[in-house]
Amino acid sequence: MNESEGGPGPRNLARLIALSDGIFAIAMTLLVLDIQVTGDLDDAGFRRMLHALLPNIGAYVLSFAILAGFWRDHRRILQLADRVEGLSLRFALAGLGAIALLPFPTTLLSEYASQSLAVALYAGTVLVIDLLQLAMLCTIRRERRVSGAGARHAERDVVTGLVANVVVFGATVPIAFVSARAALWSWLVLIPIGVVLSRRARAHTRADAR
Repeated sequence: MNESEGGPGPRNLARLIALSDGIFAIAMTLLVLDIQVTGDLDDAGFRRMLHALLPNIGAYVLSFAILAGFWRDHRRILQLADRVEGLSLRFALAGLGAIALLPFPTTLLSEYASQSLAVALYAGTVLVIDLLQLAMLCTIRRERRVSGAGARHAERDVVTGLVANVVVFGATVPIAFVSARAALWSWLVLIPIGVVLSRRARAHTRADAR
C-alpha cells in the first residue's frame, strides 16, 4: 500500500487532525468554566453577580472567537499538506500546546483586565499561537510545493489572516504596559479586518469554482 492509498503519511495526518479537533474542543469548553453564578442570591445579589460576570463573559466570547479562527486556519493549513512530520509536526504540536494553554490567560484577562501584565500575557499567548501556525504553514509549504490556484489562494488567505493577528497582538504587548485599556480596545481593529478577509476568501472560493 502506498501513501496515496492511505499509507503512513495520510494516516498520521488524519490522526493529527483528530487530535487537533479534540484539543480545540476541550480548550473551547474550558473557557466557560469561569462563568458561574452562586446559588441562593436575593434579587440585588443576583443582579450584582450578573454585572460582575460581564468581564468573564466578554473574555469567553473573545477567546472563543479567537480559537474558532485558529481552528479554521489550522484545518486549512493541514488540508494543504500531504503529510505532517518532522519540523512541521513539531510546530503543529507546539501550537496545540499553546492552544490548550489559552484558557489560563483568558481567566487572567477576565479577572484582571485592568492589569497590564494580564493583558500582555493574553496578547503574548495569542501571538505565540499565530507565529507557530505560520511556522507550521511555512514548513509544510517548503516540504510540499503548493499547486493549483485554489491551494495558492487558500494559503495566501491563511497567511494574510495570521500576519494581521501577529501585527495587532504583537503591537498590543508593549501597548498594554502603557495602557491596558488601550490595548484591549486595539483588538477591535481585527473585526473589520476579519470581515474584509472573509469576503476575499469567499471571492476566491467562487472564482476557483468557475
